[in-house]
Amino acid sequence: MKDFDVIVIGAGLGGLSAGALLAAQGRRVLVLEQYSQIGGCCSSFERKGFHFDTGASIVEIIQPIEKVFQKLGTTLQKEVDLIPCDPVMSIIRPDGSRMTIPFSIEKTGELIRSISPEDGRRWKDFVDFCSEMADVTLDTFFNMPADSMTDLFAMLGKQPRMAKYLPVFFASYQHVLERFFKDERVLQSMGYQALYFGFPPALVPGPYAMIPYTEQMGIYYPRGGMLQIPEALRRVGERFGMQVWLNARVEKVTVRDQRAQSVILAGGSEISAQVVVSDINARTLYQKMIGEEYLSPLARRGIRSYAYSKAVPMLYVGVDYPPPLEAHHNLIAATPEDVNQYWWKHVEQGKLDYETIGLICWPSHTDASLAPKGNHALNIIPEGFYNLADGNWDDLKEEYIQKELDYYSRFAIPGLKEHVQYVECSTPLDYERRLCLPQGAIYALQEDLTALAVFRPAVRSKNIRGLYLAGASAHPGGGVPSTIASGMIAANLIEKYEQ
Repeated sequence: MKDFDVIVIGAGLGGLSAGALLAAQGRRVLVLEQYSQIGGCCSSFERKGFHFDTGASIVEIIQPIEKVFQKLGTTLQKEVDLIPCDPVMSIIRPDGSRMTIPFSIEKTGELIRSISPEDGRRWKDFVDFCSEMADVTLDTFFNMPADSMTDLFAMLGKQPRMAKYLPVFFASYQHVLERFFKDERVLQSMGYQALYFGFPPALVPGPYAMIPYTEQMGIYYPRGGMLQIPEALRRVGERFGMQVWLNARVEKVTVRDQRAQSVILAGGSEISAQVVVSDINARTLYQKMIGEEYLSPLARRGIRSYAYSKAVPMLYVGVDYPPPLEAHHNLIAATPEDVNQYWWKHVEQGKLDYETIGLICWPSHTDASLAPKGNHALNIIPEGFYNLADGNWDDLKEEYIQKELDYYSRFAIPGLKEHVQYVECSTPLDYERRLCLPQGAIYALQEDLTALAVFRPAVRSKNIRGLYLAGASAHPGGGVPSTIASGMIAANLIEKYEQ
């Protein structure tokens, strides 16, 4: 008899989602997490009374998350206290002026019209276009497997309207946005979000251009920090008997007769299971934990072909004053072309820019309990990358912190440097070491068209029976709602195929 029915490798959102749902199916589930805390990039920590989020800073497109909790016999709202973020964001232009985007489709349209009457008229067309695409996508892409062309035809069968949007997959994020909007000042509020998917607007698939619309559907922050989302999944899963072991690093997945049999931990102990679910980077899984000898020649070439996703540094800053910001999310203004140029000139060349585009998160604006009274917590995310042409992150970290504080004090957050009570930085190299993200890849694998849907590693492994994938490596990709949805898709396939 196997030790467990299911072993899940990794307690990120995908692993916890899959584990909780499988436990609810009546299976004996063990989740193994190599780190001392659950959540992966969706987690939180405390320093000197300041509470910071490890990576993810808000949650949007909550419908897939709501569905998971409903399948678990509860609701997202019951398990997590979600605070609406209004305004949606503030855009900080190069001249220091601000454009604040309200949590209202109508008011956002009015704002755009005040900048460009022509773009304001097109805002309604954009909303209509994205509204239907979002409905179709949420009913299919976030809800169904995409391991084969048969799966895609099943999506079309469920939602024939999907055919209308297939050409959008072959367009880019930038192309879709520029069909509707022409004014540079309007586009400055929409370019940066392409990086949520790990690529510049010229390379991100077109459907993701609906993000400026989906943000109007609501962005939320969990009271107590982003850790509350994985904690809720663990808490509900444990009601069904799911176990979570921390500091339990998996070194190897054993395979016999092309079926996953067990995992071997760093200390040498072996734990067997009928099914193994991987919530780690697919390249790490297949190339290091399993071995390419178990893959077909085609699968071997496929797994080698995947590029790692983007990496970013993050500054965690505690200050003793209310920073002069206007929203939970504050973006340095960037048109799609601005983001493209940053990518080609800096990311591709490995040349750091200390005065670049970026995102400033102000969680204590939404939840004052995250900092001591009168103080505030900031997460500053300047754009960066793993491979540096000159130097390395360990040697550059202190200089990087000071230069970024100088830049943001001078431009986006006046007075910042004089009010810093605590500062820490996680570099891409830190993420690699701490969270086992190869090359600091926060979205695991690239998310351009060549690594989307059927081109992504299959949720149900095509080479090894009893092996399933969840998390950012699997369909539908990286991000809070996507990784949680991946766990649901994996659990549904296991229910279907593993009796």
